[in-house]
Amino acid sequence: MLISLADDDRQKHVYKQLKARSNVDGVIVHGPHMADSRIALLNDLGIPFVVHGRASDISLPYSWLDVNNSRAFRRATDFLLDLGHRRIALINGPEHMDFAYRRRNAFLSALNERNIEAVPDFMRADEMTEVYGYLSATDLLAMPEAPTAFLVSSMITALGVRRAIHEAGREMGRDVSVVTHDDDLSYLKNGQDVPIFTATRSSVRAAGARAAEMLL
Repeated sequence: MLISLADDDRQKHVYKQLKARSNVDGVIVHGPHMADSRIALLNDLGIPFVVHGRASDISLPYSWLDVNNSRAFRRATDFLLDLGHRRIALINGPEHMDFAYRRRNAFLSALNERNIEAVPDFMRADEMTEVYGYLSATDLLAMPEAPTAFLVSSMITALGVRRAIHEAGREMGRDVSVVTHDDDLSYLKNGQDVPIFTATRSSVRAAGARAAEMLL
């Protein structure tokens, strides 16, 4: 097993080196973009691979394993709407990545079905850090017509949203609702017996094991 970390602009070079040196028998591709060029490259190189996620703009056949991001965020949005929320903010991941694109579309579809107009300023997209969640929520909560609920793409980002809610003098779950996605990370649990957040959940560890089984 070889774990290789490379910037986006170096990945093609890394894959070509792996092929030339015959270092690996297969590759798991992580974090696919909408039109991910790695898929065509690996096909051309003849290296067996599995994509953890999907690339919606790619028409080539390839093996993939993915959570149903559209379904998860559609259900999460419907849940908040059923609670009576109409001003819902989406704190999303970077939307050139397929999972974030699917989550945004599901969010918009759920609002549209209830005849609720999406507020562009309520939709944010960036790298999913705690600081990003904090700064986004701080900005949104300062608006005259602030969101009453947040739909967040990761636990780490949701922690920043919770910090902003607390600093604004509000209470999560009473004044502002938060639903997030939980990747079931071993180092970042959603509470113990009592969850911190209402969350959709899909284990990254389980996905990695399944992707490895597909390659084997």
